[in-house]
Formats: sequence, C-alpha cells, structure tokens
Amino acid sequence: MDPRSEVLLRQADLFSGELLLAGLPADDLLGQLPNARGWSWHAGDHQQLQARFGDRCAFGVEPPSAPFEAAVLFLPKSRELTDYLLEALACKLAGRLLYLVGEKRAGIERAAKQLAPFGQARKLDSARHCQLWQVKVAHSPAPPDLERLAQRFSLPLIGGPLQVVSLPGVFSHGRLDRGTALLLEHLDDLPGGRMLDFGCGAGIVGSCLKRRYPESELILLDVDAFAVESSRLTLAANGLDASVIAGDGIDAAPRDCSAIVSNPPFHQGVHTHYEASESLLQRAASHLSPGGELRLVANAFLRYPPLIEASLGRCDTLQEADGFRIYSARRER
Repeated sequence: MDPRSEVLLRQADLFSGELLLAGLPADDLLGQLPNARGWSWHAGDHQQLQARFGDRCAFGVEPPSAPFEAAVLFLPKSRELTDYLLEALACKLAGRLLYLVGEKRAGIERAAKQLAPFGQARKLDSARHCQLWQVKVAHSPAPPDLERLAQRFSLPLIGGPLQVVSLPGVFSHGRLDRGTALLLEHLDDLPGGRMLDFGCGAGIVGSCLKRRYPESELILLDVDAFAVESSRLTLAANGLDASVIAGDGIDAAPRDCSAIVSNPPFHQGVHTHYEASESLLQRAASHLSPGGELRLVANAFLRYPPLIEASLGRCDTLQEADGFRIYSARRER
C-alpha cells in the first residue's frame, strides 16, 4: 500500500461518502473505500486500477462528470499542475471539503499556501513521511481553462518556426530541454514508413518528424494524459496530422515501425524510475520492422548501449555534447 494511502486510511471515517481520489496510486485504496471513485492521468496506473475496479476510475485531464461530495488530491510533482488540479476540484466543491495528501519530499509542506485561496487550511495528520491537509472550500473558483494555462513558445527551425503548446505538468514545461534540442539536430536519414515518437511530451520531436517526413505515418505515445493533450495541441497549432495515444511504455506502441525516436523518460514524480526507458531498449526490436531504426538521446552517464546492443545489435554514438549522447541502432533484416 502506498504510504499516502496509508495516511488516508488512518482517517478512514472522513472518507465514507462519495469521494473522488485524484491522482491516486495503483494500490488497493479503492477497495478500502467502497464509495470512492478515482481520477488518473497516468495511463499505467489507470490500466491497473481499471483491471481491478472497472469503471470506478476515470482517465483524462479533467475531473469526471459524476458528482462527488469531497475530493482528495495526491500531490503531483509540478506546482503548476497542482494549481490547476486544485482549481478543477475546488470549483465543484463549494462549501465542501478538499484534501491534499503527499510526501514531505514532494513538497507537501507548501500545501497550506496552495490551499489558501480556497479557505482556511489545516493539517490533519503527519505519518509515513507524508502529510494530510484539509480545506473547506469557502471561495470556489471558476472552472479553469486548461488551454489558457498552457505556455506557448516558438522554436526557430529550418523550414519555419514550430509553435509548441505545453500544458502544466508536462516534461520541460514551457521550454526546450537540451537533450531534445540535440536530438532535433539528428533526425536525418531515418527510414520512412511508420514512425513512433516514444515519450512525446509536448509533441516537439513528433511534430518535427512529421514536417521532415510528411508521407510517413506518425504516432506519438506518452503515459501522461497532459502530455498527450499537449501533443495534440502542438500538432494542431502547426497544421500537422498524426495519431497521439496514451499508453504505459513500449508495449502500448504498434508493431512494424520503421523508426522509433525518443528522448526517453527516466523520472516520474519525486522518485527516479528507469523501467520505461529500459523496456524500450530491451523490446524495441519487437516493434521495429526489419531494417527499422531506434534513435534516441540520453544522459551520457546512463549505460544504455549494452541494453541496446543486446536487443538490436550494433549501437552507434552519433554525437556526444553537454552531457548527452545520441544513439542509433538498426534491427537486422
């Protein structure tokens, strides 16, 4: 059981009514709170919860339409995303209770300040290195417009500027990170056909691929609903047509890709995770057609070449700069 869930269950008498659990972990909390429903924006967590609890958990960037008497937000890493989520919940809870639970290392100490616009916040519990806060919503905000909260910026690229739409919580929110910038310099000579942007974020790499290879089928994949929506908005802002899907890791991707291009994630929340990236490297061959290429950028300290070579064979380093490396490997015919 996630320690944040354990803290909630210490106060289980508070959560007997119609409760919405926003950003909940994929544990047994819904099983312990039979009147609760879940809202997740992580495709992997949602898949696990849906398998166990059916339609009691919704997926997406907006709260589910079903009414609720109170809500608990599991504190995400991003402050901007936290602000949006609190407003999205508080606007439906006038005069009712909103809770915030999170780990101390995730910044729950700032909870009172972030809850202050809605009413007088108070700390209910502190255990398992977590805290639980509560506010009665005295000042209900207007429903937030997620698109208006997006950061929009333009990338000066060959062939014209690329308009990027970045939503709160998306990787490298509002800016181009150095790893992706380096990868954009190495998109030449990819085999045409079905291309996959794995871990698409705000859709920068995928949009550039579609521009450079307009005849290719382009698929963008991310585990995060806010990234998926960002990619859709970025594609639309540039008049580009591609498929954007939410899925947990490479197993959610189609087969027979001519190229998989990625700045693969290795962070999730306040904890470091390598599973998604390592699974991509280990199973890329099963998603590439013969002669298909895996091309990615990674921090130089990550020992990715042995994993790539075990799956695909020879791994070439196309460039090393600023602590990053560009790797390329092809599936043998």
